[in-house]
Amino acid sequence: MELSSLLHDLHLSSSLEKPLPFPPPPPITELLSRVQEKLIGASSDSEPSALIGRVERLFKTADPDWLFSANQAEGGWAELQAAYSSLVGALIGRAALPLCEDDCSALPASAYQSVPSRAEPVCSALSALLGTLGNAGCRTGLLLAVAAPVCVFAVTHFQDQAWTSSSSRTAAQSLQGALLRAGGWRDSSHLLMGEEGEEGGRRGLVGGVLDVLQPQLTKNSWQRCEAVKLVFAWTLLQVTRPSLSPHLSRLLPPSLLLNDHYRSENCILGVRCLHHIVLHTPAADLRQFNRAEVLYQALFKHLYTSETAVIQPVLSCLLDLLVVLERPPSSLGPAPSRRTSCLHDRVLRLVLTHMEAEQKVELRRVYAAALPPLIDRMGVAVCRHLRQVERVVLGYLEVRDPPEETSRLRVLEVLQKTTRAAWPRMACRVAALLRCLCKLLVDVSSDDELVASVRRTMMEQTSLCLHLLDGCCHADLQRVLQQVDSSCCSSEVLNCLATVTSTSCRRADKQEVETFPSSDSDLTHKLFTV
Repeated sequence: MELSSLLHDLHLSSSLEKPLPFPPPPPITELLSRVQEKLIGASSDSEPSALIGRVERLFKTADPDWLFSANQAEGGWAELQAAYSSLVGALIGRAALPLCEDDCSALPASAYQSVPSRAEPVCSALSALLGTLGNAGCRTGLLLAVAAPVCVFAVTHFQDQAWTSSSSRTAAQSLQGALLRAGGWRDSSHLLMGEEGEEGGRRGLVGGVLDVLQPQLTKNSWQRCEAVKLVFAWTLLQVTRPSLSPHLSRLLPPSLLLNDHYRSENCILGVRCLHHIVLHTPAADLRQFNRAEVLYQALFKHLYTSETAVIQPVLSCLLDLLVVLERPPSSLGPAPSRRTSCLHDRVLRLVLTHMEAEQKVELRRVYAAALPPLIDRMGVAVCRHLRQVERVVLGYLEVRDPPEETSRLRVLEVLQKTTRAAWPRMACRVAALLRCLCKLLVDVSSDDELVASVRRTMMEQTSLCLHLLDGCCHADLQRVLQQVDSSCCSSEVLNCLATVTSTSCRRADKQEVETFPSSDSDLTHKLFTV
């Protein structure tokens, strides 16, 4: 009786030759086709909302054997899947986001005002369909036919954006949960990647989601809908090794489009996508077709920008990409092979050049944080850049960076790594570095604004730098420090200097000192031939 009432409400009982007290339902494909036509043709806001509510009740109350019945002898399964796909597309279309008129401007928030109220009933209707479909069992082909567009719709509306509200986001999250339950997927990553060797409902949806997004991810259309880039990025960031590599040819171009955009938020999103690709794609696949070189050129140009939010992820991504493109200089063999400049040299040289002239505190912190891992990668080849490194170290140690002193602590770490890697060439630079480090000790000890823990860390790291420099010149630094006038320094500074000149402390630090053996002629030869 309830089904008959619903068919009457949907104005579909007229398809029968004559009215009956309990008319038999029409074929499900005919029902779905007519509902789709009504959804597409509905004009006023109230008409489709009421229709969607009736469709939801239909999915909840109708017999699943009728809802998912098909004539297998006449290709009925394909027809049924096409009918449900079309209906799901029509439902999603009722909550579609408005498009920008061009690719240069974004829509105001007022343009999305009606979207949340239209999205909620669609989420409810789709959740009802997935619930019935999941309970029916053995309908994996039908589930996979509708799962990808439903996933894209749910991801579009559960994000905190101008086109969503708290209630629409809750409805979209419920829809995503219904999709996971219907297919037996554990979470979003499992939904997209599936499991290797499994068939049916646990197959991954990443290919289907990309099929849905592909028409809107072209160079001329991706900027017209604000949600497309977010859904694409969400999808990509859920897919990890080894499932990412087979789809690399479809994931890389949109990421490069985002990376190349003039708006910083799009550029940052693109860099995040590219970094994820670098981390989760085998190096051989990245090097194929010169993909890694394309990525390098796309990222390297961002090093000339002055936006902190862009520089930080770019440097992190470049550091991981360089390992794909070449072996780090620190891992190379005989000295002659280290004489040739490489991409690591190029990046380090540009970073040091920008650091010398940079005045913005935030950018100085970003550069200082990126420098230690770069120095590690260079190893002994840092000798090519010692003049620049010395200028950067001296310049950064002279400028306060309250309250955490992030930049100066990072630069002290740079000095330690450089001293360990290139110790035979550091002896001639000890005089300038010693003056700077002693001045730093005095400044830090007299700075009342510094937190005690930060002051202690600064002085410990500075003392370690002095230890290492003393090892470079084979304890010559001790004689200089022993001549310091105790009346000119605080007790805290004198204690730090005492740790350098103390024989017992030097024995405790034996491992550091023994890093610089005076008789290692082979290493000395390599250093001086770099």
